[in-house]
Amino acid sequence: MADLNINGKTLTTDYPDDTPLLWVLRDSLKMTGTKFGCGAGLCGACTVHLDGQPVRSCQFPLSAAVGKKITTIEAAHESNVGAAVQQAWQKLDVVQCGYCQSGQIMSATALLATNPTPTDADIDAAMSGNICRCGTYVRIRAAIHEAAKALV
Repeated sequence: MADLNINGKTLTTDYPDDTPLLWVLRDSLKMTGTKFGCGAGLCGACTVHLDGQPVRSCQFPLSAAVGKKITTIEAAHESNVGAAVQQAWQKLDVVQCGYCQSGQIMSATALLATNPTPTDADIDAAMSGNICRCGTYVRIRAAIHEAAKALV
């Protein structure tokens, strides 16, 4: 049994300690906003925050998440930064197919939480490893700049 702090609530699961956090979120807790993409931590679709830092939940064992504050896309809007990012995403119509976007938003939110005025190079570095098969990278970068302006 593991007690997890997810989106400000304590939730209990009985998955084995080495189970990837992604499967606990999706299968046990039915939080399907976090997506399975590659299963190797390379695409970013499964990105969640662990104590405010973006992590790839498909490669993160349940045992390492115990005692940490986990934030998923379902609660991203609860912070000022997350709300600004989601509003910018909608305003600039970033989403095409949408599959990768929860991971993109989580990475962008983590970036703006620590760097409220990122350069293009900062954005590229922070978003590296978040793959969008539809190629909406230009709109993603523009939305991050838009969210940054809204936060000032």
